[in-house]
This record gives sequence, C-alpha cells and structure tokens, in this order.
Amino acid sequence: MLRVGDLQRSIDFYTQVIGMKLLRKSENAEYKYTLAFLGFGSNPDHAELELTYNHGVDSYDMGTAYGHIALGMGDIYAACEKIRASGGKITREPGPVKGGTTLIAFVTDPDGYKIELIQRTGPV
Repeated sequence: MLRVGDLQRSIDFYTQVIGMKLLRKSENAEYKYTLAFLGFGSNPDHAELELTYNHGVDSYDMGTAYGHIALGMGDIYAACEKIRASGGKITREPGPVKGGTTLIAFVTDPDGYKIELIQRTGPV
C-alpha cells in the first residue's frame, strides 16, 4: 500500500505510464479516504498495488523503511522508452545489476516512490 497525495495523478501514472489496470476503487466518506487497487491482473494470479488517498493530505514524508517496489517486465528497455515518452522519470537506465546479469532499471512515481523494473527471463 502506498499513500498518495493526488489519487487521480497516481492512477494515471500506474495505468498510462506503467501499464497497470485500475481493478477497483472504494470510497469511505465517513473516514475520509479513498482506495484504488491496480495491477497487471487480479488476485490470486497477480499481485495488486493498493493506493490510499487520505482526503485533504497532499504529501507524505518517505520515511527510512521504504526501499522500492519491484515489477517484472518483459522488456525493460521498451518499458523505459514508454515511461520516458509519457513524461515519467527514469532514475537508473536499464542495464545489468551490479555484480550480475539481471537487467534492471529504476523509475520514480509522481509521489517520489521508487520502482525497480526487472526484466523477466522466462515466459511473460
């Protein structure tokens, strides 16, 4: 779960830039929050990312415990080109991980969360 400062901006990033689908949204007016669930498919076959928007809160401190989200991609070079063309921020260009051969890249979402893209080596 990620707390976000602008729910629609984050939904747009994860759907239009990363390529996920908005699976469902739920509004809780009484407790003043909205949830959005995104993924490349639905549970249990695919993991889902939960975005939480607390009404009236537009930013959060990142904290020291958060590292990054990791997403498997079929072709991270193509994914980075699409992300860049969509206005996304690439913070580490695609290439082998230090000391290994796995291809990775890093991007940052609109709230500053780091996302590692890992090229899948098996069937996509």
